[in-house]
Amino acid sequence: MKQAFIIKGKAVPIDIPSPTVKKGFLKIKVAFSAVSKGTELKTVIGTGKSLISRAIEDPTTLYRVLEIVKSNGLKSAKNKVTSASEKLNSIGYSIAGQVLEVGDGVVDIKVGDLVAAGGSGFAVHAEEVVVPKNLVVKVPSGMDLMKASTATIGSIALHGVRRADLKIGEYGVVFGVGLLGLLAIQILKTSGIKTACVDINTKRLLLAKQLGADFVVNALEEDPVLAIRNWTSGYGADAVLFMAATDKDEPLSQAFQMCRRKGKVVLVGVSGMHIKREDMFKDEIDFLISTSYGPGRYDSTYELDGHDYPYSYVRWTENRNMAEFLNLINTNIIRLDILKPVIYNVDEVAVAYNKIEENPENHILIFLKYEDFDETRSNKAIVVNVPKRIKKEKICIGLIGAGSFATSTLLPIILDNSDKFQLKTIVNSTGDKAINVARQFKAEKASSNPDDVFNDPDINLVMICTRHNNHAELVLKSLQQNKHVFVEKPLATTMEELENIEKFYSNSTTHEHPILMVGFNRRYCQYAIEIKHMLANRISPVLLRYRMNPGYIPYDNWVHEDGGRIVGEACHIIDLMLFLTESDVTDFAVSSFNSNGGKFKSTDNRSINLTFKDGSIAAIDYFACGSKFLSKEYLEVHFDNKSIILDDYRSLKGYGIKVNNLESSISKKGHNEEWQTLYQALKNGQWPISLESLLQTTRLSIQVSK
Repeated sequence: MKQAFIIKGKAVPIDIPSPTVKKGFLKIKVAFSAVSKGTELKTVIGTGKSLISRAIEDPTTLYRVLEIVKSNGLKSAKNKVTSASEKLNSIGYSIAGQVLEVGDGVVDIKVGDLVAAGGSGFAVHAEEVVVPKNLVVKVPSGMDLMKASTATIGSIALHGVRRADLKIGEYGVVFGVGLLGLLAIQILKTSGIKTACVDINTKRLLLAKQLGADFVVNALEEDPVLAIRNWTSGYGADAVLFMAATDKDEPLSQAFQMCRRKGKVVLVGVSGMHIKREDMFKDEIDFLISTSYGPGRYDSTYELDGHDYPYSYVRWTENRNMAEFLNLINTNIIRLDILKPVIYNVDEVAVAYNKIEENPENHILIFLKYEDFDETRSNKAIVVNVPKRIKKEKICIGLIGAGSFATSTLLPIILDNSDKFQLKTIVNSTGDKAINVARQFKAEKASSNPDDVFNDPDINLVMICTRHNNHAELVLKSLQQNKHVFVEKPLATTMEELENIEKFYSNSTTHEHPILMVGFNRRYCQYAIEIKHMLANRISPVLLRYRMNPGYIPYDNWVHEDGGRIVGEACHIIDLMLFLTESDVTDFAVSSFNSNGGKFKSTDNRSINLTFKDGSIAAIDYFACGSKFLSKEYLEVHFDNKSIILDDYRSLKGYGIKVNNLESSISKKGHNEEWQTLYQALKNGQWPISLESLLQTTRLSIQVSK
């Protein structure tokens, strides 16, 4: 299928795999998408600038790069910067079309329904999109889908008006009459508000007059503050809706000055934010922010998890705003025809954006149109790079789940070891992410369907880096296709999932089972290897104490689901303890925070004590309540009147024992060594970590998370 992207200052249509539907989401065949000219042209211009120019304009970008250098090294930072400059950037957030599929949990919309949908990253300029249910509304019967595709953009204007909370007969000012301003004028007028407009564009002001504005001011020709004061009999406006897009401070200052005492300014657009205290303080002007589509925006529990706000307590959510804007169009209160819509086919997107820049006056309301296309073609893998012959000495990899850890840590290692590994196919639920990662890491194909990995005879290693909830399912499917598996931890999140994997191996009749590897990288780092070497000749049991200080993560983040952070991260340390002791765990005990208030919960603040068959003991303190200035990981090893200290995989020191005093400027946790070991294991047909150890670590992780 086709999707419009921005890359290096250019708009381009590109063939990508169709996205896959999931729980709580709907798949929509797009008829029209509305172009948000201000937002999207900013993306075009931004991606066309050099990295130096962007760093000068936004110093926080440079700071982020320096932080990556500090924590992961110069090479990692360079890879990040390069990938950002080469990235295909998705654009668009307001579409209309017909429902193709509905995920589990969607009950009020069915296949075949005509809908409008929104959301940056979801309702993009593409032939097919997958959107969460709370960002989808039904289109009124008989309504033109082109007009319906403005629902999300219109809801921004509608929410801005709601935030102003103007009453019949009051004075409202729309400061900036681009598309949002022109929509806001119509909403204000139908609400009985005396409406004025301020802009520097004469043609837009004439259009505002046509749409019912009572008074217009060209800020280049007269003082807008004095003009609004005169219009309001000297009192000033009850509210100003700031809908301009500028990096200057003066327009916002003028907006404050044209308000009456105890009036309000609602920021819908973009402004320089050096605010003068005197503009607000004396007259007690309220400054309000309008968060795009309305309540629910930027709340993952609403947008992604589908939890609606109660109608009685939150009357106008972003979903209800979208539906109401469609109603305003359907009853001819909002007139889009007067804005002279311009339509381009998605294949003409490059022409469209050039025309918008060259002739903005005739491109106020722009649409991309999507013709019927071959859906069977849209579900096939896309060839991104020229196919290469699969050499016998290489391990051919198919990746499922192109998340941040895979792209920042694992795939660079695979690319650096191209003499050992060949990355053939990238699979991700969103095709744009699959395409971007395939481009960056030189994979042959991009797909949204895992079957393109399972059914490919060339691929002998499936690499699974999805979210934790489907690790076990994908592991089993890979094993059943006789593929070796590398799964980023955890292996499973429930005992039932773990038992199913164990049954596969116990029930298998073949002599050569596919090898299963879990990403327990710490056992492979130089520090762990040195400690293991020092423990080899110990006489007594060993006492191990591990501190893991990963930091606080808000409880609406997905990492707290499916076993939470203990199953998802503390499993690393349990595996390391098994590796260092070379002994099975015979008993365990867990202590955790009591739920007696505060933001730190028991689920990721606990102490885990393990007792081993050889008499050794390990204490693992996993906590989110520690200081961010304290190193993340710290290990004490005590045995035979000797002690070894490992500090954050940056230094190793021995006390009463001579060890190699290893040091590194960044944390080296064994990821590269892990993949070198995996390569040799697959070539020799040996397990890098025994199945029994993998099962024990995962079982313990699940047990101590309860």
